[in-house]
Amino acid sequence: MSQPKLIHKKSFQVVGYTFKANLKEIEENQLGKKTMERLMANTDNIQHKLGNHIYLIQVYPMKKQFNAFTDPFTQIIGYEVSQPGDLPQDAVLHHIPEYYYVTYTHHGLESELYKTYDYLYGKWIKENNYYTIGNDFELWDERYKPEDTSNEIDMYVAVKRP
Repeated sequence: MSQPKLIHKKSFQVVGYTFKANLKEIEENQLGKKTMERLMANTDNIQHKLGNHIYLIQVYPMKKQFNAFTDPFTQIIGYEVSQPGDLPQDAVLHHIPEYYYVTYTHHGLESELYKTYDYLYGKWIKENNYYTIGNDFELWDERYKPEDTSNEIDMYVAVKRP
C-alpha cells in the first residue's frame, strides 16, 4: 500500500456545476449524480478544456466541529480549463489556489471512499503536524469506475503547517 505524499500544486481553473449541501442531502437527493449528468450533457459547450478528467472539488466552512454529514459545504464538479471562456448556462468558473496538498490514491469502491478520507483527515494530517485549510478535491480519470473494485481516485487535501 502506498503512503500519502506532500506535493506543491500550482493554481488551476475548473468549469463545471456547483451545489451546497451536506453529505446526507447529497446522498438522499443524488446531487452528485445529477450534477455529473448535467456536466456530461454540457461537455461540448465547455471551452478550453484540458483533457477528459473530471474534478470533484469540495470547499468546507472553516468552523470548529465541522461535520460533513450535517453541515453544508460546496461541491463543484467540472473540467480543468486552460483559460476562462464563455460558460454554459448556470456553469461556474472556480479557481483552485496554489497550495501544498497531501495526496493519496484511493483503491476500491467509491462507496468506501470515506475510509480513505477518515485516514487522511483523522490520522495522517494530525500525525504529520499539518492542519487543513478548508478544501480538497478528487481527480476522476480513466481509472474512475465507482462501482468496481478496480476503481482508483486521486485525492488531494490542502494543508498547512501550524
